[in-house]
Amino acid sequence: MEHLEGLDGLIEQAPEFFMTYGLKALAAIVIFIIGKYLAGVAKRVTIKVLNSRKVDATVVSFVANLSWALVFIFTIIATLGQVGVQTASLVAVIGAAGLAVGLALQGSLSNFASGVLMVLFRPCRVGDFIEAAGTAGVVDEITIFSTRLRTGDNKVIIAPNSAIMNGTITNYSALEKRRIDLTIGVSYTADIATTKKVIADVLDSNESVLKDPGYTIGLAELADSSINFVVRPWVSTGDYWPTRFALLEQIKNALDAAEIEIPFPQMDLHVKEVPAK
Repeated sequence: MEHLEGLDGLIEQAPEFFMTYGLKALAAIVIFIIGKYLAGVAKRVTIKVLNSRKVDATVVSFVANLSWALVFIFTIIATLGQVGVQTASLVAVIGAAGLAVGLALQGSLSNFASGVLMVLFRPCRVGDFIEAAGTAGVVDEITIFSTRLRTGDNKVIIAPNSAIMNGTITNYSALEKRRIDLTIGVSYTADIATTKKVIADVLDSNESVLKDPGYTIGLAELADSSINFVVRPWVSTGDYWPTRFALLEQIKNALDAAEIEIPFPQMDLHVKEVPAK
């Protein structure tokens, strides 16, 4: 009989239990769904606002991801508070746990700090071609912890931000102009003045070679088998590789047309006749 009475009591309390905790659980689910949606809205609005103000794409990507993370964290705290979890004590526990996790995840925190430094000091931006962390490629995106690079042969490389900031960064796109350094070797029988004029004519006829600053053509070395000239024209950064390839071909054709020899390694083979026994 006592067992039946206890069961009857539970049945009587069931509606009140479901009304109290069921509504809280439902409210927590609603808060989580709305909060997650608002996190996405915050990210999209941040991107739209920063783009309208013509903020650098590197900053836009980083701040947008950060805004999403902050809204989502507040959503988790609000959801737990709705189901009865003491958020004040939870924050204290998270703080203590965060210290322990921070010590265990020093690498991730270093990547985060490096990401902030990359946004503040901008050693590279989205769209720049850089060489860093032992690789080279175009910067596609800078996130909170890593940087996404796209190589020339269309591979994607994810490099930790700390590896980039703690090493040497070579940014090939930072400035508007670049200098092409070529070494052209000709035979000792070639006339120096004529050779320089032939090369200068090629540079003058190439539309990608900038007039300001002017190019340099100088005799750099009297090598073992050739006279080496340095040829240093300036071009726009975006025209560097196409112009370099074109100039090498054009200079070779121009020297051939002027009958100026370009020496190359050769081997002379002498055959000595041995009298038969």
